[in-house]
Amino acid sequence: MFYALSMAPKERYRALAKIDPAELASFQAGIRKRYSDEQILLELRSCAQRLGRSPTMREFASDPVATVHPQTVIEHFGSWNAAKRAAGLVPRRFATRDELLRLLRLLGEELGRVPTAKDIDTRKGTMPSKSLYWHTFGSLTNALREAGFDVPVGEERLERAIEQGATLARKLGRLPKFADWSAARRGDPSLMTEWQIYRMFDARRGAWSTFQYLVREQLRAAGVDVRADGTLAP
Repeated sequence: MFYALSMAPKERYRALAKIDPAELASFQAGIRKRYSDEQILLELRSCAQRLGRSPTMREFASDPVATVHPQTVIEHFGSWNAAKRAAGLVPRRFATRDELLRLLRLLGEELGRVPTAKDIDTRKGTMPSKSLYWHTFGSLTNALREAGFDVPVGEERLERAIEQGATLARKLGRLPKFADWSAARRGDPSLMTEWQIYRMFDARRGAWSTFQYLVREQLRAAGVDVRADGTLAP
């Protein structure tokens, strides 16, 4: 029994030594041809859609619908994460700061505006989670600014909102109401949301009328006559 156990590894090594490298490479290439790269990427994307997120190797192997083994994926693309990147999916654990910023820029190019947290949420699987951006950069705003987007903060943020309010007031012929702002933003996603503005005033009672007051003051400073009812004089 001892003899058999001690000889088994040697037999395996002798078997490996007899393999012709060129023949092995040809055999492996033939095996891999069972799936094209695009077929494998389609399998990855389909699995991500079913899960609602970018799959791990274990999740992909456990997917009853997937027909490709994770090892086959790795043989085609060199690594699991390389395959997921090729499929447009985001590695869940190994995204670097540069990769996170690159994905934000790509999303901004796709949208034609500054991405929001909602935009990220609707792209589960192809975008990292907003919580990952928060943990990596301290906030999504910090990440957006580092990615090169024009995102106002602090006092600058309030000034931007007032400027947008004054512009909208001129279009409406009156100071914008909460509902006016919501409707305007549906046509212009570059506007801050009405809730972002509301929260700048700690969501206290009278928050929106306080914002309207600041918009009125800006309009008056620009020579625009604003009546007591909030309408703008022609």
